[in-house]
Amino acid sequence: MSTDANPAESPTEETVPATATSQDETARKNPAKAVATVVVLVLIALVFIYALSDRLAPSSSRGVVSAHVVQIAPRVAGEVVSVDVTDNAVVEAGDPLFSIDRRPFELALKQAEANLASAAQGIDASVASLVAAQAAVTQARTQLDMARTDAERTLKLEARGIVPTAQGDAARTKVADAEAQLSAARANLESARVQLGPKGAENPTILAAQAQLERAQYDLASTTVRAPHRGVVTNVTLSEGHFVNAGNPAMTFIDARGAWITVDLRENQLQLLEPGDPVRLVFDAVPGEIFDGRVQSIAWGIDIGRQEKGGLVADQSSNRWFEPARHIPVRVELEGGVENWPNKVRVGGKVHAVILTGGENNPIALLVRGLQKIRSWVSYLH
Repeated sequence: MSTDANPAESPTEETVPATATSQDETARKNPAKAVATVVVLVLIALVFIYALSDRLAPSSSRGVVSAHVVQIAPRVAGEVVSVDVTDNAVVEAGDPLFSIDRRPFELALKQAEANLASAAQGIDASVASLVAAQAAVTQARTQLDMARTDAERTLKLEARGIVPTAQGDAARTKVADAEAQLSAARANLESARVQLGPKGAENPTILAAQAQLERAQYDLASTTVRAPHRGVVTNVTLSEGHFVNAGNPAMTFIDARGAWITVDLRENQLQLLEPGDPVRLVFDAVPGEIFDGRVQSIAWGIDIGRQEKGGLVADQSSNRWFEPARHIPVRVELEGGVENWPNKVRVGGKVHAVILTGGENNPIALLVRGLQKIRSWVSYLH
């Protein structure tokens, strides 16, 4: 019995190993192709991860510490006689910062007090004039009544022919004169009333003098410039002898009641961003530590330099292939408020922020948070 294999199958069995051997040899001869394939796949994966991280965990190293910065300016002008704070000093609400020479304002206050007293005396004189005018009216009315009584008696006698007509005419003239005197007295009385005005504190003259006095008191109190709130004074270059003008900044005050972080994000990073999203923050001033925050708000607009009031819109055409991305400010607040701010952080300090729009436990967020932790350690080096 024959055990020989089918002759038709022998070429196939020999061909398969030969083909595999040929492919291995081709791969060994062309390693660049394999490397290029791996590189392309890695690049595609990195681009995908980058695009995904921009949505699920947008980050920016363009964060900056912000706060309410107030330019302290005096309400009155004058020569500085004392500076009560040093540069970068912490002050409480109401603490004196600097003082202006009080003497001119003390003199103005004395003048205002004298004007009020003079106004009161003037009112007393006007009251006396009013009383005299009222008495004159009463006297004129009495004279008129007497003249009419005499004239009535004289005219009756004239009608009976007992007295001459000239005497009747004289009686009529006397009545007319008395009526004129009464009218004049009444006019003087009205003039005295107008000149006096309302009585008491509602009198315009008194009100004007009182307002002048209150303004003098306000100006005198304003010669001592005080801290509006708890905070820090900085950039103090003021010294005794300087002349300061009302409304012109004399020193800078940083309000300690509130601070926040302004993070600039590209427009395409805002797609999933919402107020309340958790934020991880790394301050260059505090290397090695990560702080928690929350998105407070997203800016509604930025200035791109094209708004021309009363004119045409400026042309900002560019010959670049890709326009530079525009950045929108996002306001972030530190968890726990002002009490949790690190001591070494200053206004204007640099911050790296990661906003976890897709939650804190997705793979992208975990990857970005790990990179941020490494960045916090690297902060020790710069």
